[in-house]
Amino acid sequence: MLMRTDPFRELDRLSQQFFGTTGTRARPTVMPMDAYRSGNEYVVSFDIPGVRPESIDLDVERDVLTVHAERPADFGEDTEVQAAERPRGVFSRQLFLGDTLDTENIAATYDAGVLTVRIPVAEQAKPRKIAVGGGSDRKEINP
Repeated sequence: MLMRTDPFRELDRLSQQFFGTTGTRARPTVMPMDAYRSGNEYVVSFDIPGVRPESIDLDVERDVLTVHAERPADFGEDTEVQAAERPRGVFSRQLFLGDTLDTENIAATYDAGVLTVRIPVAEQAKPRKIAVGGGSDRKEINP
């Protein structure tokens, strides 16, 4: 599995602190993630605390999984904000999936601010044993 990196992530964070652009933005905020293989599936966990489950959108197009979520500002009209350090706005992340993954059977759950996506390994990509005969019980091997 290959993941897209965002070289402007740190620049965005610094500009948000310097210019105070934490409201609406031109660029989506990248969500932190962990990814690992466990048995016959890949598990990807995204940190998106405070996001409503109905605002999460997962799409697979060709070999790209796109995750979008939104966390709006929850300040009222007549509110004087003293500190606003928690990320708000649109969160986005793309993962490039290999052709050895079963994109038809992706499953996702959202619990305690963590979106967990499970991507099974395709049947044709799973390792298999090939029996090898010797001597008189010679067998043809067709992988």
